[in-house]
Amino acid sequence: MSSPIAATSTPSPAVEYVLTFVCEDRPGIVHAVTGAIVEEADLVDALRADASAWIEGLSTVATDENGRLVAHALRTRATVGGEPVLALAPCATLPDVQGRGAGSAVIRAGLEAARGQGENAVVVLGHPDFYPRFGFEPASLAGITSPFDAPDDAFLAVALDSARPVPRGEISYPEAFGI
Repeated sequence: MSSPIAATSTPSPAVEYVLTFVCEDRPGIVHAVTGAIVEEADLVDALRADASAWIEGLSTVATDENGRLVAHALRTRATVGGEPVLALAPCATLPDVQGRGAGSAVIRAGLEAARGQGENAVVVLGHPDFYPRFGFEPASLAGITSPFDAPDDAFLAVALDSARPVPRGEISYPEAFGI
């Protein structure tokens, strides 16, 4: 059975940022953006340490024209109904560059990388005015449920491969999320 959530492609950002995929040789790179939020920085470390959650090449950071890290978006392995999907979290953009395309750039780059690696779907709990621009729709439309109370317009999913059905059922997050 096919999913009502259609696979989409996203346009390029208007502002250019240098995008880098987070890799094993730069473990502290995301702390430049998350450092002020201790719990989020700890979550990033825990996800990177979990071999069943961390997927090389799917988490992105953006630097501005001066080389300053300004945004990041992590994607890690989760499951829905026992089938693999990606969880998009945590994501952050420095306050002084919000609204200038850095966050959008890391989201787009990661979605394209995930599509290129054959991933099928991404789930996010996020702002209902931000994520739909990347093709995210309420996860409930695909039959994906949350293990916690979440507003339908904020618990979202996007299909990356229109030839494959999106799994149905409750999402199971990596242990580091504590859910």
